[in-house]
Amino acid sequence: MEERYKPGTRLLRAGRPHRGWVNTPVTRASTYVYDSVQHWRDTRARRDQERLVSYGARGTDSTYALEDALIELEGGYRAKAFPTGQAAIAVVLLAYLKSGDHVLITDAVYEPVRRFCAEHLERLGIAYSYYLPDGSDLATRIRPETRMIYAECPGSLVYEMMDLPAVAALAHRHDCWLAVDNTWGSGLLYRPLALGADISITAATKYLGGHADVMMGTVVTNERAWSPLERATVDLGQTVGADDAYLVLRGIRSLPARLALHGRNALRVADWLQGRPEVARVLCPALPGDPGHALWRRDCTGTNGLLSIEFSAGIRDADVERMIDRFRLFGLGASWGGFESLTVPVNMARARCVADWSGRGAILRLHIGLEDPEDLIADLEQAMPALQP
Repeated sequence: MEERYKPGTRLLRAGRPHRGWVNTPVTRASTYVYDSVQHWRDTRARRDQERLVSYGARGTDSTYALEDALIELEGGYRAKAFPTGQAAIAVVLLAYLKSGDHVLITDAVYEPVRRFCAEHLERLGIAYSYYLPDGSDLATRIRPETRMIYAECPGSLVYEMMDLPAVAALAHRHDCWLAVDNTWGSGLLYRPLALGADISITAATKYLGGHADVMMGTVVTNERAWSPLERATVDLGQTVGADDAYLVLRGIRSLPARLALHGRNALRVADWLQGRPEVARVLCPALPGDPGHALWRRDCTGTNGLLSIEFSAGIRDADVERMIDRFRLFGLGASWGGFESLTVPVNMARARCVADWSGRGAILRLHIGLEDPEDLIADLEQAMPALQP
């Protein structure tokens, strides 16, 4: 799609076939029948470098259409889809690292990645260590054997920002891959590949799908990083079904409109929360005064529905849990990115191992959905008396 069009216009047309259909029909397929032995041999010889129909696990019209939309969204070279966001992360780590290598991982990482590193990277002889969420200590932590810097920006739970172009320059000076979990920005609000990253990972379960009805992870790379990901995806048997690909592609069409409304609603709720005596601070990089606000203004094009509340001193985790039990609109759920508002309590002492969260207030994560924000504020207001001893 021509660059002269705005992102929302391009996403409405990305991944559409050239046969007249507005939406790519669902292609449920496994086996592909070749015209001849020569056709079979030629396809097998070229399919690792080119997108060629050869077998359902390597792609169908449905998955190719989704991949094309992801490439448009992220500004990348090629893309792959995986059954979950965690599957996408695991394949990335295995694709680019081998025994004897070292990977630096942000302390703001999605928590299940820590377990994967402890139980699987360590077993495979791949060393790992963590760095501060803002990346300020990265230069001192790189080793001769470091082959990847793994980032998440903004970070999980409390949304720390890092100077990604500076991190990319550091990574490439040391011949390291830079992989970024881009679930917060979803390719629209934040574009790691344009900021110098090699690999962008997104949990499409969240904003790309947008309707809390599909599980998927996606990876988009630059040209230099493509081949290792392609081979690992095939070798590890990773693919997605045509129906799931269809749902995520459908969700991408409305992504700009949904994210704009999520962001407006979240900022309205944040403004109300900042006036409450129970609240020490609202954590969101789009808010003036947030430590990452200047980087957010420079590198992002908007915000989403995520906010975290740090409560005032004296409010305990048990008080926050009583508040959660009083909610009428906010559901208690671990995910986010759908149309609905959700909440989950956060244990930052467990979620961070480098950054010091001692002495800080209790944390509650909110995902502000597409409900009327005044109704969400009323729900918060009626639940807050539970915070009193």
